[in-house]
Amino acid sequence: MIVVVMVACVLSGCGSIISRAVPGQGHGNQYYPGVQWDVRDSAWRYITVLDLPFSLVFDTLLLPIDASHGPYE
Repeated sequence: MIVVVMVACVLSGCGSIISRAVPGQGHGNQYYPGVQWDVRDSAWRYITVLDLPFSLVFDTLLLPIDASHGPYE
């Protein structure tokens, strides 16, 4: 249980940060890019699902910033 909590803490916000900071990972301008990055179809999707709640919170906090970059499709 301790290992799961530690992994979740290490991964917290990872999808949100990667989707915004690494070129080509965020697929352009969009809402909730960290959540979309976490649920993408890849070999790591089972591990990144641990990061999903943290990315959801972080992306919600950054929603006003994402909205100011719009318009999105």
